[in-house]
Amino acid sequence: MANDPTDKQMAALAHIATLEDKKIAEGDYPSSDEYLPGSDGVTLHEFKTLRHVSDRHPYHAWLIVVVEFAERWTYYGTTNVFSNYIRAGLPPGSTTGAVVDPAHRADGVAGALGMGQQKSFAIRTFNTFWVYFTPIIGGIIADTMLGRYKTIMLSSFICLAGHIILVGSASPPSLAHPQGALAGLVVSILIMGIGAGFIKSNVSPMLGEQYGFSRLRKQTLESGEVVVVNPNVTIQSAYMWYYLAINVGACGAISASFLARDHGYWAAYLVPTCLFLIVPIVLAVGKKGYVTTPPRGSVLLDCLRVIKMSSKGRWSLNPVRTYRNFKAADFWEAAKPSHYTDADRPAKLHWDDEFVGEVGRTLKACQVLLYFPIFWLCYSQIDGNLSTVAAGMRLDGSPNDLIQNLNPITLIVFIPIFDKLVYPAIRKMGWNFTPIKRIFVGFLTVGLAMVYAAVLQHFIYAKSPCHDNLPSECETAEGYPNPAPINVWVVSGPYILVGIGEIFASVTSLEYAFTKAPKRMKSVVTAFAQFQSALSAALNFALTALNVENRFTWLFGS
Repeated sequence: MANDPTDKQMAALAHIATLEDKKIAEGDYPSSDEYLPGSDGVTLHEFKTLRHVSDRHPYHAWLIVVVEFAERWTYYGTTNVFSNYIRAGLPPGSTTGAVVDPAHRADGVAGALGMGQQKSFAIRTFNTFWVYFTPIIGGIIADTMLGRYKTIMLSSFICLAGHIILVGSASPPSLAHPQGALAGLVVSILIMGIGAGFIKSNVSPMLGEQYGFSRLRKQTLESGEVVVVNPNVTIQSAYMWYYLAINVGACGAISASFLARDHGYWAAYLVPTCLFLIVPIVLAVGKKGYVTTPPRGSVLLDCLRVIKMSSKGRWSLNPVRTYRNFKAADFWEAAKPSHYTDADRPAKLHWDDEFVGEVGRTLKACQVLLYFPIFWLCYSQIDGNLSTVAAGMRLDGSPNDLIQNLNPITLIVFIPIFDKLVYPAIRKMGWNFTPIKRIFVGFLTVGLAMVYAAVLQHFIYAKSPCHDNLPSECETAEGYPNPAPINVWVVSGPYILVGIGEIFASVTSLEYAFTKAPKRMKSVVTAFAQFQSALSAALNFALTALNVENRFTWLFGS
């Protein structure tokens, strides 16, 4: 996955279809020759024995995949070089942030603002919080006011404006005044966060809207094989392509690292800005063909209203009493229409009893996500801090912020391996590798990644020529990096381990929550997952004092 945790939702959605098909196959039918309800002449026997295939994807679904690819390339191609841009100062003789001396380029580190590790961490952490908070607002606006297409189109221009400001703030005249350039960066982060967040919350649901109601049906291929065209498999395939677009787009940050080091930050930010122009163009090209849903009200807002009504009068200064009140069997009764007579029913209560029950089941399903702020706290260490670690190592031609691209590459490589080889092998051995067990293994794997990082940082402290526990700041008399004699690719271990941990924990947790929650509550699950990531970023601010390089061993270890 790309470096964005909530993008794992796409992988989770892609697995849900197979779980729903399993429920059909395990259903109780009088005869295997009985037609399945809602199918076009497909019997239970045919459903179980024939190969299931995807239908053709509509043209406009592919356009939406292209939109997501361009948007993610732009986002990661911009944010993945923030660490060096904010932390490190201009290299000797540079006005753009590039390493201008060819003799030192192989081990040189790009930089611009020279604000140090702590300020770099604080700004990047705010950016993380902002891009997980704004999608919640963007989803509500689309559901209640503008609809998804108009929200995405408007947001694309907002986001483009933010990127243009960022390019201008990274120009040589601007970098000559670091405080002014920093102000431009902060403004661009605020604007880009609104645009990218609003797009993020609506592109995925809009993709699903392109697949209208369809039935299971049989089809004879040119080879003569009879197959079942399964709408669930079609959706699964669509989201797999969507998820691939996210991760391929995330790899766009590879070029950004080289552009920053060799040509400067204005060039590194200009390329994704130009690529982003694809988004409004593709949206406009497909305007007449997109399947769109008009605003119908926000399920999330209704869900929050139900919780507010149910919890009224349940709070207490005694936390034990509050817990018992919230666990009471009649907790949800106050939000049910059946609890009131026609005369005293509140006017704002426009849902039914079933909706209230679905809210309760959804919150129960989302309990598994409550542990993930700690998971994302560990994840955040690879999203910038390890770039600082890498800056104190021997680079041998690899930009220090290049290595973090191993995270999306790990996911691209290992997700098919786990899906086709690892999990089937575990099932074949008869081990019931339940979702909770997979999440537990994922947390252990990420913990191991932090141990690896702590041990590595200890050796870098010991090997650094400066011996001041600030290896990224160790310089020669000429002002060029003087790294520890450890190759930078040794730092790849935590990136790979965290990527594997995400497969076990993050994707599994969302899949679990999605499958346990009622169908119309999927957007609530998405919002809840985004809230956990935003909460993690907010908690991360408490660690700002520890986010100095000479305390990295303690930070990673703890």
